[in-house]
Amino acid sequence: MPRRRVPASPFRYFNSSPEVIRLAVMLYVKYPLSLRNVEDLLAERGIDISYETVRHWWNRFGPLFAADIRRQRVSRMRGFRHWRWHLDEMYVKVNGEMRYLWRAVDHEGEVLESFVTRERDKGAALRFMKKALKRHGSPEAITTDGLRSYKAAMTELGNTEKQEVGRWANNRVENSHLSFRRRERAMLRFRRMASLQKFASVHANVHNHFNSERHFVDRTTYKLRRSASLAEWQSLIA
Repeated sequence: MPRRRVPASPFRYFNSSPEVIRLAVMLYVKYPLSLRNVEDLLAERGIDISYETVRHWWNRFGPLFAADIRRQRVSRMRGFRHWRWHLDEMYVKVNGEMRYLWRAVDHEGEVLESFVTRERDKGAALRFMKKALKRHGSPEAITTDGLRSYKAAMTELGNTEKQEVGRWANNRVENSHLSFRRRERAMLRFRRMASLQKFASVHANVHNHFNSERHFVDRTTYKLRRSASLAEWQSLIA
């Protein structure tokens, strides 16, 4: 009987331990810190690495960690009956030009999908929604603002009966982008659409992982959730 092949570790060519790499990526993506800030914080802990190493680590491992987090969440939530989505688009400057970051957020405040486009038309909305539906399945209801591109895209997808539009109904997604805005200012904006797409996807999944809804629970519950999130983070791609 053939032996099952064990996947090679993604850390195998790196001299630093996986724990240090996970810590550096978490600090850079989760908090509004620059690469040099992360280098200084690690130096206080006796870890001597360059800020360029932090840049290399987050580019190399950030998408892997995000994919692992997303895979676990999709498997838990697929088939959930009362799943409600909120869709919105936000302006982001890329090399001085306006681009659009489309975002899907569920009723718990978890960022499901981030998608960058040059335009804000039916075609862009359709590509974004197809990607989100293919990856996460179909929700019970989809709340949007009054942008006509959403209605046109949902008509083509045959989901018009699921669309809900209200003046204050979409506050969930419109307020959820604040953590990304803080991170954007710390990075001094973006220079390429590919960089924006990559970081937005990684940041969304890391934010979901550490989102403990602190303002809704007491401190004891929050500490338990925080410890569980950190323990799960240390086990990513183990």
